[in-house]
Amino acid sequence: MTQTDFDVIQIGYGPVSKVSALLLDRMGWRVGVFERFGELYPLPRAVCIDHEVNRVLHAAGLGEIATAVTSPAPIYRWFNADWQELLTLDWTGDSVSGGPGTLFVHQPSFEAMLHAEVRRRGNIALNFETECVGFEDRGDHVAVTVRDTATKAERTVTARYMIGIDGANSFVREKLGITRTDLGFEADWLVVDFLLQEGLDARDLGLAECGQWCNPLRPTTIVPGGVDLNGRVLRRWEFMRLPTETKEEMVQEAKVQELLGDWIKPEQGELIRHALYTFRSLVADEWRMGRVLLAGDAAHLMPPFMGQGMCAGLRDVWNLGWKLDRVLRGTADDSLLDTYMPERRPHVTEVIQQSMFLGSIICIPDPAAAAERDAMFLSGEAPPPAPFPILNDGLLARAADGSVLAPGGDLGPHGTVRHHRRTGRFDSFVPAGFTLILDRTIPASGLPSRTRAALDAMGVRVVTVADRVTATDAEFADSQGQFLSYMAERGVHALLVRPDFFLFGAAADSAALDALVADLQGQLGALGMVQRQAEPA
Repeated sequence: MTQTDFDVIQIGYGPVSKVSALLLDRMGWRVGVFERFGELYPLPRAVCIDHEVNRVLHAAGLGEIATAVTSPAPIYRWFNADWQELLTLDWTGDSVSGGPGTLFVHQPSFEAMLHAEVRRRGNIALNFETECVGFEDRGDHVAVTVRDTATKAERTVTARYMIGIDGANSFVREKLGITRTDLGFEADWLVVDFLLQEGLDARDLGLAECGQWCNPLRPTTIVPGGVDLNGRVLRRWEFMRLPTETKEEMVQEAKVQELLGDWIKPEQGELIRHALYTFRSLVADEWRMGRVLLAGDAAHLMPPFMGQGMCAGLRDVWNLGWKLDRVLRGTADDSLLDTYMPERRPHVTEVIQQSMFLGSIICIPDPAAAAERDAMFLSGEAPPPAPFPILNDGLLARAADGSVLAPGGDLGPHGTVRHHRRTGRFDSFVPAGFTLILDRTIPASGLPSRTRAALDAMGVRVVTVADRVTATDAEFADSQGQFLSYMAERGVHALLVRPDFFLFGAAADSAALDALVADLQGQLGALGMVQRQAEPA
């Protein structure tokens, strides 16, 4: 095997790249990161993460960062021009991950803490002011040409794999000649971030705490902008550009102050930034070419109405990270990486389509069309938002005809548990990896020898969850009732969980579990993964 400078090279250094580098470092891999700019982007962009991404960050050892920069989201309400409520999305209740469904985040603080962690890690080589100007897949490695943006000096660095995490205008994607499918959404919005005067909050200002004002005269988003590391509160407004307005007009500070004038006075805080964005819906048609892969905005763009842009990118690298880890270790064939796009592309496409549906509610500048929309929602005739997407392809339990067997593809449950007299997050006791979660209906001690041998050969950890009152020290007491309620609702007693928390499948009895384990063994065997593996990092 050719000796390389790095195991993985990443092009770009946004939040998705930072988390990816930290994940790979935690697994023991050498990561080279190349960023053409000379410093972190200092202004807010994303304002929220969901429960799944929060869970990912905790499992990746970044829980303290997630806790420091996030706060639970309020109820998300959509109003018409007369402030009649059209739609409510309640993000405040417990999720399948055992916490709030959505949290607001101050992205600059999030990135600053991630960056400080990157600087502490010995396996990550961070190169600012160094742009990628070319690369070549040489079969067993990638040779990447990078250029110092100041001196213009060029050099070649090598890695076993490269990930293009270099944003919407990705050089990596364009160099590969990868096209994108346009799902049909495009609208210009002015994004404004405002730092509130100390002591002020949304209620003091008479604002909707978190909402969309679907006023055809000026569709407007009003949401929290997060809280920075100094405890300062930000608010965000987003104003849709109307057909009668030019892009140049929208970015003039006088126009910004005019638009803010109905909501907040200049003396009530500080205007942090304003920028005009074109919200689009694009998905790359290929996410992998040989040893080069795409992730984040390089692979997909979506409207912001579900707050899923950064979340989708973090899902990409969480999915890709455990697969790269096994391929790099030689405990899986390179073909495991071929499951990346079939799993992630349909999922993110559905998320984009749901975001487009929400966008179609608010982005109506015509009063007559808006009145029709209002009547439909107020009468209860509007279709409800679709359930959040699950995996529908890839490494999932299959029926004889090849169809996915439910609840395969679901995001598995998570919550607070007690184990050996300690209470904490389940993922603090059980690292991310293939895991078989049983209730007492299927005793772990009673598994057939062939099933136990197959689980051992695949490196599957076996745990038992039980009621919090009767659980033994060796079992996991289901303190929040997350696991047992999930299993009871679906009539199953065993959950076979993938390293990214999605279910490979579930079983209602011992015979079905034997078949499920055999299915996983067959699929992993085809990927070169049925062998004794080291415990996940």
